[in-house]
Amino acid sequence: MKSRVFSGARPTGRQHLGNYLGAIQNYVSLQGEYTCVYCIVDVHALTSLEDTGSLQKNIHEMMLDWLAAGLDPQKSILFVQSHVPEVMQLHTLLSMVTPLSWLLRVPTFKEKVKLQPHNVNYGLVGYPVLMTADIVLYKAEVVPVGEDQLPHLELAREIVRRFNNLFGNTFPEPEAKLTSFPLILGLDGKEKMSKQLGNDIEIALSDEATIERVMTALTDPARRYRSDPGHPEICNIYRLQRYFNPFQLDDIAEQCRSAKIGCVDCKMLLAREINSTLKPFREQRATLAAKPRYITNVLADGAQRAQVIARETLKEVKLKMGLI
Repeated sequence: MKSRVFSGARPTGRQHLGNYLGAIQNYVSLQGEYTCVYCIVDVHALTSLEDTGSLQKNIHEMMLDWLAAGLDPQKSILFVQSHVPEVMQLHTLLSMVTPLSWLLRVPTFKEKVKLQPHNVNYGLVGYPVLMTADIVLYKAEVVPVGEDQLPHLELAREIVRRFNNLFGNTFPEPEAKLTSFPLILGLDGKEKMSKQLGNDIEIALSDEATIERVMTALTDPARRYRSDPGHPEICNIYRLQRYFNPFQLDDIAEQCRSAKIGCVDCKMLLAREINSTLKPFREQRATLAAKPRYITNVLADGAQRAQVIARETLKEVKLKMGLI
């Protein structure tokens, strides 16, 4: 029997190249090796989202991108977090055994407090407990993470150990599957690609819109004129060429350094390759988008399958805690 993987992502709407290269491709590849449970964590989003008017649209668009990129609802369980309400019950029960001091030491909590000092809510403090509930509700044994996320998973493991010590062996301690989550810089070449910063390239854009976005990107800051030699090692466009033009990298670098190609030429080459790479994805997305109820049906089926597991787990937890 395959090990079970769990991963969740906030509903950010249409996905960009950073999402695609950093997470979605990894999600797709794991389907062949594991039983995968992938969740859009809408309740988590509420800890920092004050305007929920676009929440449902964002969920729809995000799942459309996931499916078009290769996530298979026959191989994976795909659903929305709040559609399986047992996770909120388990969150409450796990919160009864989680020391407050553990939560206050989490680095991301301190960072969030600085980012939203006007909205330091209870959910923000208890975020790691809900994250733990997400994982252990489905008794996931493996969680794909980058090295920067290891402290969060270790806290989940601590909560599991504490629960198991108090009430008997109930949950497997989730193991990290270290994966390569490349840091994709945005069009500004300085910050991580992000919708909030407006430096992103959505993967569902048209060919023309993709070219327009790529053309706005900052390149080698030391190259002022077309005749100046370039420095590909400090150019963000060259970094992106690694993912879309891997077999021409040496040639591109040589032409850049000798000023045989300019930044506009390099951008156009990248834009064409992005469009070529994403053509099958975009065609599949258009096909799925033309089926009005397809996403709704996929999410309903995923929630139903997830709930079968969730109800069994919650029943076991309540028995162990003497609630039934």
